[in-house]
Formats: sequence, C-alpha cells, structure tokens
Amino acid sequence: MGTTTMRTTITAMTTTIMATITMTITVMIITAMTTIIMTMPRMIMDTATITTTSIATIPTITTATSMLMTTNEPVGAGDLAGREAAALYRLLTWLSPAFPVGGFSYSSGIEWAVEAGDIVDVATLADWLDAMLGDGSGFCDAVFLVQAYRATEAGEETSLRDIAELASAFVPSRERQLETVSQGRAFIDISRAAWDAEGLDAMVAACSTPLVYPVAVGVVAAMHGVPLAPTLHAFLHALVSNWISAASRLIPLGQTDSQRVLVRLEAAVAATASRALTAALDDLGSATFRADLASLRHETQYTRLFRS
Repeated sequence: MGTTTMRTTITAMTTTIMATITMTITVMIITAMTTIIMTMPRMIMDTATITTTSIATIPTITTATSMLMTTNEPVGAGDLAGREAAALYRLLTWLSPAFPVGGFSYSSGIEWAVEAGDIVDVATLADWLDAMLGDGSGFCDAVFLVQAYRATEAGEETSLRDIAELASAFVPSRERQLETVSQGRAFIDISRAAWDAEGLDAMVAACSTPLVYPVAVGVVAAMHGVPLAPTLHAFLHALVSNWISAASRLIPLGQTDSQRVLVRLEAAVAATASRALTAALDDLGSATFRADLASLRHETQYTRLFRS
C-alpha cells in the first residue's frame, strides 16, 4: 500500500509540475507578443492559433499575431526591410502600366516623329528618347517631381502652388498639356480612392491649377513617406517604358528590340535622376526643339493612334 501511495503521489506531483511549466511558457509567449503589438501600432493584426500539448496531456492554445502595414499609412519608422518593402510595393503599383492613368493612349509626339521618318528603328528611337530624357521633357518632369516632393514634405503649400503653376506653363503644346494634366488628375483621383493619406486633400486643394503628372506623383509619394530617390527613378523608368511601348506599336518593334532600347537608356535614366535631385527651378530648360515640334504637329496629323 505504501508503494502504491508513493507512486500516486509522484504521478500527481509530475502532472502538477508539467502543467505549471506549460502555463509559465504560455504566459511568456503572450507577454512577448503583447510587447510586439504595443511597439508596432501602425499594423493590422492577422491571427493564427497554435495548439500545444504537455506531457501531462493538458492542451494549451496560444494566439500568435502577425503584422501587416496598412495601405493608407505613411511608410513608418519600422525595421528597414519593412519600410523598403512597403515603399517598393507602392511604387510598383503607382507606376505600373496597370495603374489607370491612361498612359497607353499618349505618345508625346513620337507618333509624328515616326511618320516623319525621324524614328525608324532601334537606334533612332534610342537616340530620340535619350535626348527627350536628358535635354527635354524628361529632365523637366524630373525636376518638377523633386521640387513638388520637397515642398509637400515640408508642408509649404505656397511653394507647391507656385511649382504646380510653373510645371503646367512649361508644357510645350496643347496635346502635351492634355496628356500630363489628364494623367495627373487620374493619379490623384485613384490615390484618394485607394491609397489615401492624411493631409493629401489639403495639399491638392492648396494648388490653384490642376496638378500635372510629375507633380501629382511627387505629392502623393511625399504624403506616403516613400523616399524621393527611388520615387524619381521609378517615375523616369515608367516614363521611358511608356514611350517605348508607343514606339513599338508605331515603327513597329518586337518585344526583344523594345527591351534593347530600355537597356540602352538605363544609364540615361540614372544620370537624369541624379541631375534632377541636385537641380533648382532655375536649372529648368529644354533643348529638344524637334520633339516639341513633333508634339505640335501631331495636333493636325491626319492618321493617328494616340492622343499626343
């Protein structure tokens, strides 16, 4: 009887000890998860349930919480990888051909240049776009994006209004005005509807003129806290890609040749972005007279696929 009583006592003690250990571990896990939640307030909680079983066969249920950034919050001061991922995701979305700003319907005068014989193959297209990018509308748009971003980031509504007015006045033709204003309006409208940010409406309302496309991108990126340099680089890549897409339908070019042009312009995109980051509004200017004439003459072109 003494042996049986001792075995019963040992079994009860073992069960109690294991249950205590299990509960202690559970409390530690819950405490750790609570600490993480408290230090990351700008997150959406997505729960997963984990069930563990102790030696004493007492099931314990622990709730683990994963963290996802909200789409309408600025890129915050979380870990570096998280900030970079959020910024990259937004830039890839905003400047994707799938983002509905209607870029596919504009050629920036390239359609007339093809009809006039200025652009006939990969080499002439690359040369034309390189000039537009570094010495024409590409560089000017990049400077306006940078200046609009910085004015928005600083909350300088008067400066932003002046930049928006100057950017609109810099457009060389009626069709180019239609192109950049329409895309800018669409970009702002979609951002408000799906990617809104606190203060965005006030910044847009502070401008007395409709925002042209590069200014709109700069304003939205700044309101979301997306870094300036990658925003500018992504914008120029999207701009060049849209030009190439239009040319591929007009010359025509195959998909591989289109990629070859994009490869040739990689250094030009990087150089233009670098210049724009250090440029002031006094550095604005264009020397691509033929491209400006192309956008003017496209208005009376008889057969057209594009709106500019």
